[in-house]
Amino acid sequence: MAASDVVCERAELLYFDHVGVISRIEQGGHMTSEGHPAREIDGKGRTVRELLGGHKYSIDYYQREYKWQTKQVEELINDLAGKFLESYDDGHERAAVADYGHYFLGSIIVSDKQGQKFIIDGQQRLTTLTLLLIFIQHQLADPEQKGQVADLIFSQRFGKRSFNLDIPERMPCMEALYSGETVDSSDQQESIANISARYSDIEELFPEELAGSALPYFVDWLIENVHFVEITAYSDKDAYTIFETMNDRGLSLTPADMLKGYLLANITDAPRRNSASGVWKERVGALIDIGKDEDADAIKSWLRSQHAKNIRERKRGAVPQDFDLIGTEFHRWVRDHEDSLGLKASQDFARFIERDFVFYSRWYERLRRAADSLTQGLETLNFNAEHNFTLQYPVLLAPLRIEESDSILLSKIRVVGAYLDIMINRRIWNFRAIDYSTMQYAMFLVMRDIRGKDVDDLVTILCQRLDSESETFTSNDNFRLHGMNGRQIHRLLARMTDYLETRSGFSSRYTEYVQRGGKKAYEIEHIWADHPERHAAEFKHPSDFEDYRNRIGGLLLLPKTFNASYGDLPYAEKRKHYGGHNLLARSLHEDAYDHNPGFSRFIDASGLEFHPHAKFEKANLDERQALYRKLAEQVWRPERLAQEAAL
Repeated sequence: MAASDVVCERAELLYFDHVGVISRIEQGGHMTSEGHPAREIDGKGRTVRELLGGHKYSIDYYQREYKWQTKQVEELINDLAGKFLESYDDGHERAAVADYGHYFLGSIIVSDKQGQKFIIDGQQRLTTLTLLLIFIQHQLADPEQKGQVADLIFSQRFGKRSFNLDIPERMPCMEALYSGETVDSSDQQESIANISARYSDIEELFPEELAGSALPYFVDWLIENVHFVEITAYSDKDAYTIFETMNDRGLSLTPADMLKGYLLANITDAPRRNSASGVWKERVGALIDIGKDEDADAIKSWLRSQHAKNIRERKRGAVPQDFDLIGTEFHRWVRDHEDSLGLKASQDFARFIERDFVFYSRWYERLRRAADSLTQGLETLNFNAEHNFTLQYPVLLAPLRIEESDSILLSKIRVVGAYLDIMINRRIWNFRAIDYSTMQYAMFLVMRDIRGKDVDDLVTILCQRLDSESETFTSNDNFRLHGMNGRQIHRLLARMTDYLETRSGFSSRYTEYVQRGGKKAYEIEHIWADHPERHAAEFKHPSDFEDYRNRIGGLLLLPKTFNASYGDLPYAEKRKHYGGHNLLARSLHEDAYDHNPGFSRFIDASGLEFHPHAKFEKANLDERQALYRKLAEQVWRPERLAQEAAL
């Protein structure tokens, strides 16, 4: 059963649970002044189009902020993409979408106050869905379909837009996103900062498979085949009664709970069963301390890394395999594969908890903590996590063996982490997607090939994979900033700047450079200010100038305050101001080469042709473009894998 099938199965349970709640609340027969029965509560299934088209929703002042993080957005996008791609075929007519599978996105609870709808539960999903619709609307080429999507985002009257999520304090942010403008989220309330960040997540995480010719089909499916249950009460009291009752009753046991129950039930020795139960509780507690659902994510990563033998083929009608089933119902998968897992006697089930689960969950915890904050020796895990590459965890666990020493295990993790770091940044340089949906098949193959391998074999296999790739840093001379890769280029520039400085004898300032918010934020600085008229001699059309201006060789990372003060100046005037900043910026000026022996040694050792530029014309930018490419080749060189193994 696929992830979306599980969601749909839960949808039926949730729907009838909600109806059960409603039936207990409906009582009394007198009418209110608005013409509704005093205790009337409506529960109706709605498509996205029915829910958002022509309707407006507000939230009361006491409602919580918009709090969704990258993980929740990624899960939503992956689930939607997975369900759509089960049915999609590029040979279909668009009318065939009506027969595609359906997806249930849960319930929302609304309090209707004299015709104005206030969201009691569901604003996180509705806000995220609106952000997704805004992103999609920007990508569509068909004016008719763009208009159809726009109607779900806002209504317009007398030339003024009014968003269907009608929350006044969020209006400037939503307006900026819809208009394609940059949102300044510094010193903003939590909801605004999160909305801006989650929109950026959508830009990064939206699957490549849904772009291009598939996008109109996906839009039709999203609007017509994705469903909610809208529960409407006509008083806050009833609405909150429903909300509290549903949460008090809770949902069914989680897959982690059911796996625990199944394993413990098969341990017949009571003292050992109690001991195993305590071990499980301790490990789950440590995982949940990292974040919500981390116990389930750890189990999925463990089982996929060590036991998944196959994955759903990438074609219409293919059925879920080990990798997919572990991701959606790992408790059933373990039960169905107990023989191949060696689960035959009581002691086997105990061992599965006490040895296997303990080992892999502890390493998963260690990996997650290193991903959340820079950890000496495991920096690449944080770099990969900054790109939202959640597939790294099962790949990192794949070669680990229980009997190995910590030093060997850490060597393996460093090697795999370096491989992923190089692979991710090569793909970014070539404008390739790195989202979950696009990468899961390739990462399964890597996971399968390196499972249980020793360090030397690991280096050999992964270097061969890198050597076989046709797209490297040399395959794209036109890498540039565009509307959807700003965060990625920011991180690449932070890494390249930090590499240059640390190899020149300076202390690392990577954590400064990678900051994108707050008073100490760094921003991408265009060496050329946005004035095509200054470069009319070399560019006939502003669009040609804009393309060149955005090339990575014409970009730097500088404090936001610098951009505000000097960013609009001609190059000749602002070049001297680069002197007080990072070495990549300073290298444009002669002073960077005076009394700087560390930088000089780096230039000699690396062979990189750094030199000052008194002027910065098209030929100068071409030189810097080639220089940055060679610098990237050194930062993400395959030889790092052998070096990591030797540490």
